[in-house]
Amino acid sequence: MRTIPAVLALVLISSACKEKNRDIAQNEEITKNHITLANNETDKKVDVLVDGKLFTSYLYADDISVLKKTTLYPIIAANGEAVTRGYPLDTRPNERTDHPHHIGAWFNFGDVNGLDYWGNSDEIKTPKNKLGTIRHDKIVSLQSGNESATLVVSANWLKPDGKVLMKEDTKFIFYAEEDKRIIDRITTFKALEETVSFNDTKEGMFAIRTARALEHLSDGPVTLSDANGNKTDVPVTDNTGVSGQYLSSEGITGTDVWGTRAKWMALSGSLNKKDVTLMIMDQPQNVGYPTYWHARGYGLFAANPLGQKAFTDGKEESLNFSLEPNTAVTFTYRIAILDGKKDKAQLEAEYDKFVRM
Repeated sequence: MRTIPAVLALVLISSACKEKNRDIAQNEEITKNHITLANNETDKKVDVLVDGKLFTSYLYADDISVLKKTTLYPIIAANGEAVTRGYPLDTRPNERTDHPHHIGAWFNFGDVNGLDYWGNSDEIKTPKNKLGTIRHDKIVSLQSGNESATLVVSANWLKPDGKVLMKEDTKFIFYAEEDKRIIDRITTFKALEETVSFNDTKEGMFAIRTARALEHLSDGPVTLSDANGNKTDVPVTDNTGVSGQYLSSEGITGTDVWGTRAKWMALSGSLNKKDVTLMIMDQPQNVGYPTYWHARGYGLFAANPLGQKAFTDGKEESLNFSLEPNTAVTFTYRIAILDGKKDKAQLEAEYDKFVRM
């Protein structure tokens, strides 16, 4: 027969165990969707990790020949699938090998004071004196956290002679939920000693190049990568696994979205049998809102508010946006990567959250 002290000891032990289990559960709750920002100075990148797994990386290397700008690469959905194309940094089989300057998710423009910051690539034949480069300047701050994290960086838009044409300050806010990943990009451009003109062109501006599975169905010849990453000419396109479909806030679908205006655009499809929806949102305070969309069926997905003449075949006048010396402008965009395919009402709800931020 147990004595009263023995019974009391068992009660206390049981109570302590319950308390410990509750603390463990609470700690697991706290650490779920924890976002860590890890600066890798050797590889010149900041890894964004959700519970230790890669979400994306801010690449700021200046010694990778094909990389003429900063970018986020790769971008991985909550379901573990990469929504970005691998080529040319990490080529996967059966990817398109066009436009090697389409890397990850980036922000640049094709005609700034006559310089092409969009199409700068080793494979582009544009004379070097017409190409601009965007180079990382410094990491201002990194703040990890539960469900959100913030990275603040600065960069220089360089002329071909290396002189700075324009300063860029960018705040990235990364969010993680059970079935969702979000990236807010808040970028301020500041002109220095001369006027900076963004001349009308379709080649811009806030963009992402998607994985092959998120492209639209196509036909005709195409150049794809083989299993070893080599370029292979394919006379007839193999659309196996290709499942992309655009939907705009205006209800336009498919490749008809190109050159139209909308406050948001979504691209849905299936990656390795996992449905996903990739969404880009335009903040109402942005210049040129609602933006035009440079959204192509082959995987280029871009918002460009500064090419209205190009997108309307001359029916609209050029916006002729420019910054006078020592003035600045801010653009705010959001990329949302949502597990599953979403209908228009669900996408509108996501957009409403963004504009209320």
